[in-house]
Amino acid sequence: GMEEAQAARNSGKALLFLTPHMGCFEVTAQYASKHVPITVLYRAPKIGWLEPLMREGRGRGNVRLVPADFTGVRELFSALKRCEAVGFLPDQVPGVGEGDWADFFGKPAYTATLAPKLATRPDIACFLAYGKRLPHGQGYSIVLRPLPAPLPGESGPHRINRGLAALVRECPEQFL
Repeated sequence: GMEEAQAARNSGKALLFLTPHMGCFEVTAQYASKHVPITVLYRAPKIGWLEPLMREGRGRGNVRLVPADFTGVRELFSALKRCEAVGFLPDQVPGVGEGDWADFFGKPAYTATLAPKLATRPDIACFLAYGKRLPHGQGYSIVLRPLPAPLPGESGPHRINRGLAALVRECPEQFL
């Protein structure tokens, strides 16, 4: 699916990669960074000694890590203005006031509103992505799907969750 993302970028669009907790989500940013600079929102771990390890592993190459706070979101918007790629995990629970309730597999889930707002912008091409673990440690296959078009009257968070659910149905054993 990278051809469609490259075509969108060649037409002047920034790329938004929404990567749920599936497979090895860390490899998706590394793969994308081989094609385009990517800025990734990241939340520091609760266990402090893990942070340097996470930053070293996730922040290699053309990957720029920014905190999942106001300053990081500002940097995310700057990357989008430069027609670069940005990425984040759409299935993390957002902070108070940063989400809406939307159905996910028949249950209400507090869903971030930033991704659906960005996905509606005409200058951004939005994709769902994950690094599918191959059997017996043979590596990964990068799975990239365009975010499905909105249904009539559907809210942005419902659209995101519908797209995520479709991705999970492709490979449920790799969803965390």
